[in-house]
Amino acid sequence: MPGPSHVEKHFTAGDTVRDLVIGMSDGLTVPFALAAGLTGAIAQSRLIVIAGVAEIAAGAIAMGLGGYLAARSDAEHYRNEKARERREIQVLPETEAEEVREIFAGYGVAADDCDSVVRSLRQRPDDWVAFMMRFELGLERPEPSRAWRSALTIGGAYVIGGLIPLCAYFLVDDARRALPLSVGVTLVALALFGAVKGRFTGVPALRSGAQTTLIGGLAAAAAFAIARWIT
Repeated sequence: MPGPSHVEKHFTAGDTVRDLVIGMSDGLTVPFALAAGLTGAIAQSRLIVIAGVAEIAAGAIAMGLGGYLAARSDAEHYRNEKARERREIQVLPETEAEEVREIFAGYGVAADDCDSVVRSLRQRPDDWVAFMMRFELGLERPEPSRAWRSALTIGGAYVIGGLIPLCAYFLVDDARRALPLSVGVTLVALALFGAVKGRFTGVPALRSGAQTTLIGGLAAAAAFAIARWIT
């Protein structure tokens, strides 16, 4: 009788979640701090909304560009290291073969088995390069569309996060009355965002939500204090 079927479920969208976390967390805290800081000096919500939307636009562009450049740098670094490994395999095959043996020895693989693997890799240079990239350098091949996707994800998440604390100022004309509502909405959004993030990363939703709320709340409070001190 065949054994029970086993289906492994692994989360493979770590880069996307990281981009969402970067964009959303900054979007929730920076525009909130700006709006809250201006509340002490400006009574009209309309002016705060204008300043907040301008900041969201600038912040989304800047952070999206930062994500794009970071992803492009990773891709260029991978290409350069891959070219270097290919040259070393051609020019210094014995040195590279010894590095393979050292890698497997670190996992407790016997010397005879290491030699067998080395002989197999010598016959497949492309696989040998891929092996060295992964196990010697710890580098994964970046996806070709990673740079643009990272830019759009971070920028879009920043816009969504930034509009959440501003929604109170859209609805309430008096900025001082809008501030408590903005604080409450921002904290709730941080908690929900943390819970959803925990669902994808395997962390209990309650713990992830509490951590995100605490960290995001502290960051927003610090930024708010600085903004109020300046204004």
